[in-house]
Amino acid sequence: MVPMKFDRNARLWGSIGVASLAKSHVMVLGMGGVGSFAVEGLARSGIGRLTLVDFDDICITNVNRQLHALPSTVGKSKAASMAERARNINPDGKVEAIHDFYEAKTSRAMLERKPDLIVDCIDNVTAKLHLLATCIYRSIPVVSCLGASGKIDPSKISYGELFKTRKDPLAKAIRKNLWRKYEINLARVSGLLAVYSEEEVILPNLDYKSSLCGTECVCPNSTNEHHSCAERNIIYGTSVFVTSMFGMVAGSLAVRFLTGDPFVKLTPVVKNLLGDETLKNPDETSET
Repeated sequence: MVPMKFDRNARLWGSIGVASLAKSHVMVLGMGGVGSFAVEGLARSGIGRLTLVDFDDICITNVNRQLHALPSTVGKSKAASMAERARNINPDGKVEAIHDFYEAKTSRAMLERKPDLIVDCIDNVTAKLHLLATCIYRSIPVVSCLGASGKIDPSKISYGELFKTRKDPLAKAIRKNLWRKYEINLARVSGLLAVYSEEEVILPNLDYKSSLCGTECVCPNSTNEHHSCAERNIIYGTSVFVTSMFGMVAGSLAVRFLTGDPFVKLTPVVKNLLGDETLKNPDETSET
């Protein structure tokens, strides 16, 4: 029986589709402007189990674009705050918050939860590379979100095979470094979809002189080994109109995949040619 709160979902995906979503487990990595909206869409679609991962705490500068960010929530865990919101949306679902950073040394423990699908909203390049290499190596369904910063036009957002994306510097770096670090040629990988924008990146407005990020980090947990706003060379502006749509497109692809949409394939498949070496386990590859 379809719960009343998901009546409109059932009119799209049928009772079998709603039941499939209720049995599904989705892990979302990164609870920022993109990831928080992806979680919102997944929770309202009735995903039965959500695992939310982020090591960061809410900062006052997150208020312009992150769903859980309010002046009253500054300093709270992003993962825990978004988990609380997801539980309120769907009390019947199971939601786990992991206040930790995804990287090579934490990957195994996190992925032991065996999600049916991963939504990648990571903004750290090294971590993102390890995740994608791992998903390719293990054939874990994944949808990856690329660069949403420095953009203001949500109509330019699209999705497609990561190897074929255009006008996205992050995608270019991923393609280059997946080969350099893990010897993965994305030209031979199908089913690895990415959400991206073809809008040209807008550089920071020269009329605005910020005394915050890039000069003095105001993040609640600014002292960490992963990143500090004060040490970044450039900090792009961000718009909720774009980051939210990135997250919603990724969530939509996840739901379509989990309900059996034949046009959405999210499981990476490597085409091996004669003489190719087998893929290397990312956990056994040096992160140099």
